[in-house]
Amino acid sequence: MRRAERNASFSLRYGPWAVVLGASAGLGAAYARELAARGLSIVLVARRAEPLSALAAEIRAKFGVETRAVALDLGSPEVLAALERETRNLDVGLAVYNAASVDIGPFLDGSLSDHLRAIDVNCRGPVAVAHHFGGRMRERGRGGIVLMSSLTAFGGSPYLATYGASKAFNLIFAEGIGYELRRLGIDVTVCCAGATRTPGYEASAPPKGAFPPVMEPEAVVRSVLRALGRRTVLVPGGVNRALSALMRRLLPRAAAVEIMGGAVRGLEGT
Repeated sequence: MRRAERNASFSLRYGPWAVVLGASAGLGAAYARELAARGLSIVLVARRAEPLSALAAEIRAKFGVETRAVALDLGSPEVLAALERETRNLDVGLAVYNAASVDIGPFLDGSLSDHLRAIDVNCRGPVAVAHHFGGRMRERGRGGIVLMSSLTAFGGSPYLATYGASKAFNLIFAEGIGYELRRLGIDVTVCCAGATRTPGYEASAPPKGAFPPVMEPEAVVRSVLRALGRRTVLVPGGVNRALSALMRRLLPRAAAVEIMGGAVRGLEGT
């Protein structure tokens, strides 16, 4: 099938509008650009208005699709009501929840409010978005939901404990609703990504020559969109898949946690 035909088929199933949450940079921006290249109009949602507006203008100019930039704090209890207002008149066929809150460091050194915000953004947000847009997609009889998890979802993550637990929640949640929703014509894919070259990753001052190799956002996004409608759980990157299998299936769980703790300990002075 030619690219134009693939894009038309993708747009028919998941268009005409996609909502990308956490869209201002990194993976979210890569999702927005790739979906626009496939012909979907895009609602860009994130906390910072300025980069959203710049990305919306870029996408309109480059791909000729409609865009809306919506500045929202995804940790706020009012976020769903605001999303409903902003998308009420749009036929949304795809929801991508890329937003995440993460702090690297010892659990007790972080504030309780930061840990609870991570739960709001990383757990409460995906449930609310999947429930709202999933209900609308059920009426259409087709659509897709993409959630972002992490390799930290497969075991305890020292110095990332709340974040890792929230990503485990997303993995289990996606597996559950994936089974239910595919019978309604709605595809669900959860991406358990490894290290990805995003602004957040770069800000953590990772050591040079990190292993496994750092993936580019565009490569992760293309892998996810290829998997959508084909598999529920995706670990992008061959090295990541091998390491994931090793940590989950071959090593004792306690040993996997020890390895994870050692890998993260040097970041941010932990």
